[in-house]
Amino acid sequence: MSEANGKSTGGFTAEQQNYLQGFALGADVARKVRGLPILSGTGGAMDDTVVVGALQPATSLLANDPTAIHRAAQDEQVAVGGKLVAEEVAKRDKNPRDMWDEMRGRAAAGEFPKGTDVFLTKYHGLFYVAPAQDSYMCRLRFPGGAIRSWQLRGLADLADRTAGGFADCTTRANLQLREIPATESINLLTGLQDLAIINYGAGADNIRNVTASPLSGVDPTELIDTLSLAKEMHYYLINHRELYGLPRKFNIAFDGGGSIAALEDTNDIGFTAVRLKAEAATDSLRQGIYFQFTLGGITGHKDFARPTGVLLKPEECVEVAAAVVQVFIRHGDRTNRNKARLKYLLDRWGFEKFVGEVEKEVGRELTKAPLDAVEPRPSDNRQTHVGIHPQKQPGFNYVGVVLPVGRMTSDQMRGLAQLSERYGDGDLRLTVWQNLLIANIPDESVEAAKGAIETLGLDWRATSVRAGLIACTGSAGCKYAGAPTKSNAMTIADYVEERLDMDVPVNIHLTGCHHSCAQHYIGDIGLIAANVEDPDDPDETVEGYHLFVGGGYGERQGIGRELFTGLPFRDVPARVAGLLQAYLDNRVSPAEAFVDFTRRVEIDGLREMCQGTLVSA
Repeated sequence: MSEANGKSTGGFTAEQQNYLQGFALGADVARKVRGLPILSGTGGAMDDTVVVGALQPATSLLANDPTAIHRAAQDEQVAVGGKLVAEEVAKRDKNPRDMWDEMRGRAAAGEFPKGTDVFLTKYHGLFYVAPAQDSYMCRLRFPGGAIRSWQLRGLADLADRTAGGFADCTTRANLQLREIPATESINLLTGLQDLAIINYGAGADNIRNVTASPLSGVDPTELIDTLSLAKEMHYYLINHRELYGLPRKFNIAFDGGGSIAALEDTNDIGFTAVRLKAEAATDSLRQGIYFQFTLGGITGHKDFARPTGVLLKPEECVEVAAAVVQVFIRHGDRTNRNKARLKYLLDRWGFEKFVGEVEKEVGRELTKAPLDAVEPRPSDNRQTHVGIHPQKQPGFNYVGVVLPVGRMTSDQMRGLAQLSERYGDGDLRLTVWQNLLIANIPDESVEAAKGAIETLGLDWRATSVRAGLIACTGSAGCKYAGAPTKSNAMTIADYVEERLDMDVPVNIHLTGCHHSCAQHYIGDIGLIAANVEDPDDPDETVEGYHLFVGGGYGERQGIGRELFTGLPFRDVPARVAGLLQAYLDNRVSPAEAFVDFTRRVEIDGLREMCQGTLVSA
């Protein structure tokens, strides 16, 4: 039938026809993605083409646009009665990669994004953090936490020109810049590109900074260098468009089995280096170093990554990780943000089915082995991210610099860059413990490097409390946070250190909201902010925390148990000090770790013990 002035004599407008064609194409692409035959639009014949108007065949569409996999997944979930959440609709309506002119226009007008554009702008690493601040935060990307001195110096200058003159180190061995005016957003992004920092996908529903063991290549205890794998994964991601726009955010980590843990068991995909036992070797599984393949870590939802029973050679890791993401793209929930992480797909399917789908994606069966076929991961050292330590290279050392709750000023950034060049070779590493390492310092330069660090107002030493003190941004820069966690963390540390002499390391994690960016559930002591009843006025609320104990990672893996609910912050430092004093007074021996003590004693007994030894102000 003929069409004139946008109307069809067949009863549908051109707009309606286009919609129906698009829906039919999406359904056919969904079937093609799942390996099912495609239903032709001309009468239901089963073949591999879509004959609807002049549209391309689905096979051609998939070949020409790998991102079609996302639209197909959306269509499939809508076809069975689901309703896409607002973020999925926004991604469907506008490709964030195509927003550059729009973002430039906003910058020129001094405007911040509105509505779902706030979400889409996060693809570029830019987070509009109102009402906490009327500004952007920019999240960066440093695969494996590795950063060169010239990049750190350039970031210091960029922070002075376009941001707040400081940087925050995060729990993904990464950096954030804050207090960025609307007018400086494009200047910041182009400045990052000039520094070879690629941060596209650093926020929103994408794969975040890929982490690795921070001492890769210099740790005398590591089983394998993982920095090269983190970089390979990073470059794979940024060169595959289809791996953006996932159902929710996604984390990947590589642990090399050395002295500083990468916390890979808190990631969606964790690769843990292990050594195959000699007696477990076969013709197809030779003795050597492999990676245990784990899935589904999300400690904010009280779950660690769990072993799949798969052992991977190092050269298989990136391919298998990409296959996992592909399966997640196709089947992750796009109708409920609270159930859209990988954990929930694993809960729904089970590991056997999920691994089977991954094997279909890679086109072969993956190598399986019992968990006891490998030697246990060597124990990490909870304080080797601070202080002076020898490297595997004879005559060289690295120094772990303490950044107070992860923050450093632009002058300190420039100073650290300079001393890493003067006393080392410009090789710096960020860690998940919110601090920084400077590598390759010769023995004869160690004392000078220590003095240079102190001159910057920083330190290479830390108490047992400060070495494991972790805090998210808090209400000073995040709209979700219920308390100023960074300043609260420093208050707690000051209070405890004035009253106690801790002789063992203890990790204290403060997080501002349910997103648990500081991973409060895995701290020896974990605190999550909440509005709590004001003891002086029951009709009012004040900033406070819920307090958890006994969390851990790796060989100490466990989710913390709630010890106190609804503590006003004014009471928190004394409660923490009382808890630590109870440990010192009641541990079986100095060899009993704090986490073992808190797991040995029942919660009611621990609460009573803690209150009985409350350390007063």
